[in-house]
Amino acid sequence: MGTVSQFRDRVRPPAQRIESEEAAISTARDLATAFRREASERDINRILPFAELDALSISGLTAITVPPDHEGLDVPNALLAEIVAIIAEADASIGETLENHFSALETLRVQAGEELKASLFARALLGDRFASATFAEGCEVTDEGPGYRLSGRTRQAAGILYADWIAAALTLPPDRPATLYLTGNDEDLQVVDDWDGFGQRTNGAATTIAGALHVNTAAIAPASSLGYSTGMSLRLLLKAGVSLGIARAAWADLMTAIGDRAAVLSHLGKHAVGIEAAAAALERAGRKLDFAQVNPVEAAMADAHFSASAAAITAGETALAAANALFEHAGQASAGIGLNLDRHWRNARIHALSLPRDRLLASAGEYMSKQA
Repeated sequence: MGTVSQFRDRVRPPAQRIESEEAAISTARDLATAFRREASERDINRILPFAELDALSISGLTAITVPPDHEGLDVPNALLAEIVAIIAEADASIGETLENHFSALETLRVQAGEELKASLFARALLGDRFASATFAEGCEVTDEGPGYRLSGRTRQAAGILYADWIAAALTLPPDRPATLYLTGNDEDLQVVDDWDGFGQRTNGAATTIAGALHVNTAAIAPASSLGYSTGMSLRLLLKAGVSLGIARAAWADLMTAIGDRAAVLSHLGKHAVGIEAAAAALERAGRKLDFAQVNPVEAAMADAHFSASAAAITAGETALAAANALFEHAGQASAGIGLNLDRHWRNARIHALSLPRDRLLASAGEYMSKQA
């Protein structure tokens, strides 16, 4: 049973500006060092990381994908995925929150009109956080004035508890898919903390309930009509980044917990190679997505989606394998409740459930078949 969130009135200082790619990755590493210290305790006791998310916002790291036209840095996608991996290695739940935040900003970039983009990117530069969600079937939508009146609820999504803005997908009458940008502190919007998964326990997953909420047309962007979008590909790429971070975290704890490494060097090598291969897949997918963003034709976007899918599947399998190896090779000593090393497997398993693996494999098979 969920509880209604009352966290919307939190006030934080305006964000700093990150002016270079080097500063972005340095900031990520500094924050990850701080986040890692209490990550296990947050997981055990489900302490929601509001202070950590505010530190991310204030640092300017949540604004590094704002386009240059809107005074942002717009880091390359491979670097963005690595930054998410760095944060996820320290705390996978915070990494997943960033996954959803940056995906929402990419959807804003490709779908919204200039006025809406200018308004919301300015908020992102100030440190506002975003989360994507989808309204469930059965939502009631009626025309009213310059906009719509809607009642319904979204499906559960990560990061909603921490979001200042919710980018909610909905089909408007008669049959127009769109994204509605909702302010998290609207009195007609309730955020219900109803996440009870055994992993990713502090990822801010929640359900949003709209009760006769009015949405002005100025806050609505039409959805893309293309089969693949850069928003879809970026979400897959950042999902891969979270999985890579989990794999690295499990590996680091394995190196600490294992006794005689010499006896299992070939097994360790297999997992080390897997982690390196996943990182390479992220870098390749990031470069393809860079190209698709500046050349948004169907062929480029399909290629980016294929590579991002491959990275997400590869990294997810790598995370689960590394988490299993922690117990296989570190032995009974690794099973102590106080060590909480099982959180890596729990996080990897829960995060993998959000990946439509079979559908992506079928899509990949179809794509590569057409290239032959």
